[in-house]
Amino acid sequence: MNPADITHSFTGPTASRVTRAVRAGIGADTTHRAVMPPIHLSSNFFFDSPGVCGDYDYTRTGNPTRDLAAGAIAELEGGCGAVVTSSGMSAIAVVTRLLSAGDLLLAPRDCYGGSHRLFTAEAARGTYRAEFVDFNAPGARERARALGPRLIWLETPSNPLLRITDIAAWSRLAREIGAICVVDNTFLSPVNQQPLDFGADLVVHSTTKFLNGHSDVVGGTVVTADSALLEEVAWWTNAMGAAGSPFDSYLTMRGMRTLHARSRVHEENALAVVEALAASDTVACVNHPSLPDHPGHELARRQQTGWGSLVSFELRGGREAVDAFVSGLTFFALAESLGGVESLVTHPTTMTHASMDLPAQLVAGIGEGLLRLSVGIEAADDLLADLARALSRAEAVACLPV
Repeated sequence: MNPADITHSFTGPTASRVTRAVRAGIGADTTHRAVMPPIHLSSNFFFDSPGVCGDYDYTRTGNPTRDLAAGAIAELEGGCGAVVTSSGMSAIAVVTRLLSAGDLLLAPRDCYGGSHRLFTAEAARGTYRAEFVDFNAPGARERARALGPRLIWLETPSNPLLRITDIAAWSRLAREIGAICVVDNTFLSPVNQQPLDFGADLVVHSTTKFLNGHSDVVGGTVVTADSALLEEVAWWTNAMGAAGSPFDSYLTMRGMRTLHARSRVHEENALAVVEALAASDTVACVNHPSLPDHPGHELARRQQTGWGSLVSFELRGGREAVDAFVSGLTFFALAESLGGVESLVTHPTTMTHASMDLPAQLVAGIGEGLLRLSVGIEAADDLLADLARALSRAEAVACLPV
């Protein structure tokens, strides 16, 4: 069964994407007339006779609950379809199955540490070739054309430095040279950016983050712009056993019903946090595209519909200042991940990007004094007070001149 058919049947043909996300599957239960769709936890399904089955035979291959979530995600991203995977990294791994030995994957040098680790390890085994570049460097597209990649991997905003990459320009180049353009849209979610509208072929998410939004699910998704890519990605998802579970799919869909509402509060709080950090002498620089002096500010205005709620900043005083900052925080938990309702603080060099060796971190611009915040939906005044106390602790350690 086409996942989109499940989603569309109960939302109406003229409903907005927001309404479709909220109402995905509502009224689908014709047996008991439950408002919310049931969870289909069965691992297997009846065959009518040997070799003859209905829409489903085995949950690794297809499951009604997972298909419902996939249809809702595809709707949000404006894709023709999607697969739901067991994690963000399994979604990334599924996409790389589109490459053959000798093919080149072009990725940003400041990409997520888990992506960097996978691409580097696979390249070392000869599965494909990988090169990490600065997509915003002068002449970057001309150099990419000469390299002839099969797959161009974009991460915009990037993790953790929030650099912005021109999706439309790189998608055009991909079409010209016969490459596949993939955008990791985890940092913004479909609420604030829709890469397929700018020509991307695939969109990847860690659904663990904003789509689920409650830090109680690990999952991923790949959304495709055309049916041929969807078929290939779905085949690999099944063959690799990378499909997400029905229960996790149900929880993700539950989270997506409030995605747009949550995103508004996330961003309101983030903008207040950015303002406070930018005004502090303890902070050497703030990375957030809402700032007029951010190098990607104007591009973000064109290709994003919101600024997002991820913020990174560099503390004066390095690691000592970082340790002082994070010790005693009340409303920012020191933890990995992002996009949940709760606020988090992460030290990339020792946490999310620890798998990158020191030279790779330095080339990417990830230093000891860098912190990343995932700003949650708590009361803004509480978050700002917590940050003010943390900045005072960091300032005392950094011994800034008066």
